[in-house]
Amino acid sequence: MPMNIFHRMLCRSSMWERISATSIVPWALADVDLGAGALEIGPGYGANIGSLLGRTPALTGLEIDPALTERLRTRHGDSMTVVQGDGAAMPFPDNSFDAVVCFTMLHHVPSRRQQDALFAEALRVLRPGGVFAGSDGLDSTAFRLMHLGDTCLPVPPDTAEDRLAGAGFGKIGIATKGTSFRFRATKSS
Repeated sequence: MPMNIFHRMLCRSSMWERISATSIVPWALADVDLGAGALEIGPGYGANIGSLLGRTPALTGLEIDPALTERLRTRHGDSMTVVQGDGAAMPFPDNSFDAVVCFTMLHHVPSRRQQDALFAEALRVLRPGGVFAGSDGLDSTAFRLMHLGDTCLPVPPDTAEDRLAGAGFGKIGIATKGTSFRFRATKSS
C-alpha cells in the first residue's frame, strides 16, 4: 500500500531493523512458538526477517508490492521463500503454516473489509492449533502525521478481539504497550 517518502526511508533503515529486532518482534511474539513453518504477511523492506529466521526453520514472506517482493528476494531469497501477493487473497493452500505473523502493517490495508479478509485468510492458511500473532500502531495524532499521504486505517485494539473472533479464531489475546498493540489468536484444532 502507498507510503510517503519519510515512511519508506524509516522502514528501510538499519535503525528500524534494530527497533524491530529488540522491541517489536520480541514483545509481539513473547511465548509464541512459530513452529516448523511460518508466514509473514507484509514484510515490506524486511526489518523483521532476521528476528523471524531465528524462530522458525522455514519462513515465507507474502508481499503485495512487486518492487519490495523483488528486493526481498534479492536480499533474503536464499534463507526464505518470498511470494508476491495480497494478504486478503493469499495464494497458499489451506492449512499451510504453523504460524502467521504481521507487524506494523495492518494500518496499511485500505479498508476494514480487506483487513477482515486478511484475518480470514490468516485463519485459512493456518494449520489447526496454529497461531496468528503480531502488532500494529495505536491511532494518534503523531501516528497520523507520520502517515500523511499513506494508506492509514488503524485497527482499534478494542475491536480487534471481536473481529478476530468473527474470522473464526479462538484463544484471542490483545495487549497494549506505549504506542502499539499486539494480538494473538489460535485456530481451533
